[in-house]
Amino acid sequence: MSAQIIDGKAFAASLRTRIAEHVTRLKADHGLTPGLAVVIVGEDPASQVYVRNKGKQTREAGMHSVEHALPAETSESDLLALIDQLNSDPAIHGILVQLPLPDHLNEDLVINAIDPAKDVDGFHISNVGLLGTGQKSMVPCTPLGCVMLLKDHYGSLEGLNAVVVGRSNIVGKPMAQLLLGQSCTVTIAHSRTKDLPKLLGEADIVVAAVGRPEMIPGDWIKPGATIIDVGINRIPKEDGKTRLVGDVDFASAQSRAGAITPVPGGVGPMTIACLLANTVTACCRTHGLAEPDGLTA
Repeated sequence: MSAQIIDGKAFAASLRTRIAEHVTRLKADHGLTPGLAVVIVGEDPASQVYVRNKGKQTREAGMHSVEHALPAETSESDLLALIDQLNSDPAIHGILVQLPLPDHLNEDLVINAIDPAKDVDGFHISNVGLLGTGQKSMVPCTPLGCVMLLKDHYGSLEGLNAVVVGRSNIVGKPMAQLLLGQSCTVTIAHSRTKDLPKLLGEADIVVAAVGRPEMIPGDWIKPGATIIDVGINRIPKEDGKTRLVGDVDFASAQSRAGAITPVPGGVGPMTIACLLANTVTACCRTHGLAEPDGLTA
């Protein structure tokens, strides 16, 4: 048996097409253009590439895109002033501050300065609390993308046994909350969990988000299970170059799982697409409009 490949790249492309259609209707019917502002502090190369891709895809969807590139030595007060300005700008419906920030800046303080209604990353403490209590919130983009892929694969997730490997605020914890919201039975595991192979051997769904390359071998996986591999790890090759791998050993898992996301090309493309979806959702909520179908969990 060879697992079905869950093509996140293709799903993300389809999602962006639907987002562009929603944006076109918002413009035509209500004179609204969803706006996304991205703030980057410093010159981290990976962050710069990511921000450029966000801006490109935002504009391709017909949305308003603003990018603020600040020097690494930017003071906390200046960054907070910019966020306050964006909070008050009616043309901006979503604000994202690219992480990580330089060490002299307090990430929690900065994130919680964003208007929760414009917090399209879903990291504000208010959105965390709303999600945790099952209320309407802005949902972190990567977990949202994972749930979309799972629902597309299964239809209903009700009653399935899910194990989330990883407990980060960005992926692991919100992923567990979203799966609970889909009526899964959810276990949160991590690198120090005792007898992780036993837990995974009973899971219908495995979401790997621990950040350790190929930590999970295929023989830990229940036959026929679905694997969502969030890990993006760069490891050396024999020729001195590097390659990307997930948290799951893809080669051994592919022959055992029922379905699996590849790395790259699985969860990664969904993150920016869901950022755009969250911006459209935020725009609709701000103006009291019905939220478009298929853009939320």
